[in-house]
Amino acid sequence: MLDKTILQLRQYKHIFELFFTLTGLVLGVIYSLYHYRPIFISDWIIIYSMVVAVVLLDVYMFKIPPEGNSESMDSSVYLAAVFMYGGSFTLIIMMISFLFMIIRGITIKTTSIIKHGVNAALYTFMIVGADVTYKWTGGMTGSFQFNNLYPYLGAIIVYSIINILLISVLTVIYEGGSVKETLLIYSRNSLFAYLSTMLLSLVVLILTDNSGIFGLMLFLSIAMFLSVAFKKLFVIYNQISDKANIDQRTGLYSHSYFEEKLDDYIKLYRDRDQVFSLAMLDLDDFKKYNDAYGHPQGDRLLSFFGDIIKKECEAAKFLPARYGGEEFSIIMPGVTKEKANEFINELRKKVNNSLFDGVDVFPHGCISFSAGILEITKDNYDKSQLVDHADRALYIAKSKGKNTVSIYGEQSYLPQRFEHDIHEIEQQVKIFLSKDVYTYKHSKRVYSYAVEMAEVLQLKEEDRRTLILGALIHDIGKLEIPRDVLNKKTRLTPDEWEMVKKHVLWGKEIVLASGKYKELIPLVELHHERYDGKGYPYGLQGEEIPRLARLLCIIDSFDAMTTERPYQATKSFHEALGEIRLCSGSQFDPELAVQFIQFMEHKIASQLLTAK
Repeated sequence: MLDKTILQLRQYKHIFELFFTLTGLVLGVIYSLYHYRPIFISDWIIIYSMVVAVVLLDVYMFKIPPEGNSESMDSSVYLAAVFMYGGSFTLIIMMISFLFMIIRGITIKTTSIIKHGVNAALYTFMIVGADVTYKWTGGMTGSFQFNNLYPYLGAIIVYSIINILLISVLTVIYEGGSVKETLLIYSRNSLFAYLSTMLLSLVVLILTDNSGIFGLMLFLSIAMFLSVAFKKLFVIYNQISDKANIDQRTGLYSHSYFEEKLDDYIKLYRDRDQVFSLAMLDLDDFKKYNDAYGHPQGDRLLSFFGDIIKKECEAAKFLPARYGGEEFSIIMPGVTKEKANEFINELRKKVNNSLFDGVDVFPHGCISFSAGILEITKDNYDKSQLVDHADRALYIAKSKGKNTVSIYGEQSYLPQRFEHDIHEIEQQVKIFLSKDVYTYKHSKRVYSYAVEMAEVLQLKEEDRRTLILGALIHDIGKLEIPRDVLNKKTRLTPDEWEMVKKHVLWGKEIVLASGKYKELIPLVELHHERYDGKGYPYGLQGEEIPRLARLLCIIDSFDAMTTERPYQATKSFHEALGEIRLCSGSQFDPELAVQFIQFMEHKIASQLLTAK
C-alpha cells in the first residue's frame, strides 16, 4: 500500500517537493516560536561559528554506501547545538547555514534551490525529533553531563531513524523501488556511518563546553581532515574496484561485473516494473583474422572494437561488457527491443565503416558482428535465461549469414531443427518406458495438449518451440527417483513425497548437463509453482512465474486429474475443467485458465458432434 502511494507521488514529484519543503518550513517556524528564548550578542558569535562549521563540513562531504549517497559531519554540529542550546536555537543555525548553501549552489550551479529546500525540511524534521526526544527523556541543555547520557543517546537514535526513514522515502520517490528494501539497504550499509557521525556530537559538545569557539574550530579541523581522508580512501577503493571490474584488453566492463549488474537490473525490473534490453554481440569470423595475422594483432582488433562500443554506449548511457573471447554484451536500461534494435544496427553500420588493418581477410571485407537482442519480460526469471535467450537470437543472426541483428522471439526458428529437437527429446523420454510407463504416457499427452494450446494462443515460433519441447521433457527429473517410489501403490510417506518434489530440480540439472536445451529450464523447474505462491520449489507467485510455465502447470494438472493414478480418483474432463475453474486465481493463472477451459470445452463439444 505504501509503495503504491509513493508510486503515485512520483508522478507529482515537484508538487511533493514543494509540499515537503513548506511543511518543514512551517514546522520549523512554529517550533522556534513556541520554544523561543532571547538571543544575546554572545549567542550570535556561537551561531555564526556553528554556521561556518556546518557550511564547511557540507563542502567536505564524503561518499558512503549505497552508491550515489554522501554524508557530511554537519549533523554532529546540529545535535551538539540541540544539547547545548535547544531545538529553536539549532533551527536558526540550520536556516542561516542553508541560506549560505543556497547562495553557494546558485553561484557554482551545483544544487537547485528546491533541492536545498527539501534538504532543509529534512534537517528540520530531524532536529525537532531529536529535541523533543531529548526533552521528553529528561535532558537538560547546557554543559555536558553524565546524567544526560540516556537523553543524549535517545536523541541521537531518533535523529538517525528519522534520517534513514525520510532519506529512504525520498530515494524511492526520486529513483523508484520498494520502501522496505530501500530501508534495509540504508540500514545495513549506512546506519553505522550515521551513528558514528551522530556520536561525534558529544565530542563537539565536550570540546565547545571546555574550550568555547576554539574547541569547535578544533573539531572542525579534525572533521575536515577526516572527510578528506575518507574521500581519498573512496578514490582508492574506486581505482581497485575498476581494476577488478574492467576488462584490461578492451576497457569495457568485465564478465563478472556484467553479471552483477544484470542481476541488479532484473531486480529493478521486478521492483519498479521498468523495461530494459540485453544485446549479445559476436565478432564475425574473428578466428580467420587471428589465423591470418596472429593473436597480438587480434588483440588489437578486440581493443579497437571495444573502443567503438564504449564510445557509443557511453553516449547512450548503456553498460557494455566483454562477455568472453570475441563475444560482447550490452545492457540497455529503459530501452525497448525496437529501440535496442535501432541502436545495435547503427552500431553495426559504424563498425562496418571503421577502417582497420587486414579487414580484407573478412568475407564482408570489413569488421562486422552479429547480434541477438532480448527485451526483458515477466517470463524472464533469471539472468542465465536472459543470456541464453539473447544467445539464441545471436545464433539465428549468424545462421542468416552474419553481419545482422536478430530479436529474440521475432524470428522463425528453423523448422528442420525444430523437428529434430522433438525427435531427440522423444528418445530421452522413451527411457521412462523401462522405469515408469505412466510418466512416459503422461509426457506424451501433455506434449499433445501443448501443441494445441500453442496454436490456440498463437504463440510466436520460439515460444511455440519452448512450450512443446518443455512439455515433452518436463518430468525428465523423475529418472532420478527410485523405481519402487515411482511405482508405489500405497500412499507416499512424507520423506518420499519430498523426494518426488525434487524431480523439478533434478530435471533442471539433467537439462543443464546436456547443454543444449537450457531455454526449457523454466518449464522443467517451475511447472509445479502455483499462482498464489504456494507451489514448489521456490514459492514464486503470479507473474514471477514465466507465462509458459504457468500454462504448462494447467496442462500438466489437467492430464494428471483425468488419468488413473494410485490413491487419486480419476476425474472426467468436465470435472477436471471444473476443478481448474475453481482453482483459477489460486493454483492457476486466471487468464490462461479461462483460455484453456474454453479450448477444451470447444474440443469436447466438437468431439461429441463428430460422434453423433
